[in-house]
Amino acid sequence: MKHVLITGGSRGIGASTAIECARRGFGVILTWNNQAESAQSVVKSIQASGGKAIAMKLNVGDVGSFDEFRAALERVMKAQWNTTGLDGLVNNAGYGLFNPIEAVTEEQFNGLMNVHLKGPFFLTQKLLPLLRRDSCIVNITSATTRVATAGVAPYAAFKGGLEVLSRYMAKEFGERGIRVNAVSPGPIRTELGGGLNDEFESLLASQTALGRVGEPHEVARVIASLLTDDGGWINAQSIEVAGGYNV
Repeated sequence: MKHVLITGGSRGIGASTAIECARRGFGVILTWNNQAESAQSVVKSIQASGGKAIAMKLNVGDVGSFDEFRAALERVMKAQWNTTGLDGLVNNAGYGLFNPIEAVTEEQFNGLMNVHLKGPFFLTQKLLPLLRRDSCIVNITSATTRVATAGVAPYAAFKGGLEVLSRYMAKEFGERGIRVNAVSPGPIRTELGGGLNDEFESLLASQTALGRVGEPHEVARVIASLLTDDGGWINAQSIEVAGGYNV
């Protein structure tokens, strides 16, 4: 059995990715920060379908907690599966903020940076010794790095940084046989940034070639495929999963 760690796996794209990876035979470790009940619900759903999953608390914005998290991860994986090796890492955890540049505070800026760029950088660094040869890292970025949307400048900037970081990770980790790609969702029906109301959804759908917003499982399938042998020759890429958003 292969094993994958998915940050922010309690809901949205992360939860769908956990379910999809379990369906493909992965042992899943999903992390949560504020949504313990939602995380356990995902675990129970996976187990009810015959899959293997555990949930662990992690604040991706708190780099100082990563040593303790890695030690706990190794203990839990050893007890659950008699291994500490990972075959996949999905840096997915995040949150949205809608605020024009002129109104963004330093605290808001730093919070977004810590979760969307600094956290993935140092968590990957901390977990790198656990990643087996031929493993895969998927960093979740955003179509807002390509299409400017007023009010999300810091979020988009850090997602853009993560997209660049993905290429550098691919370059540096290649000698270990580790592939690294970015997946860039477009308009997706999640709770990010407060979710979609009818008016906003209609606007986004009108800007998408397929005429609708996407669902979390449609992104999850792409992420999961990259983690398997199906994605074995895909490396250092940014793959937009957006239904033709603003083409």
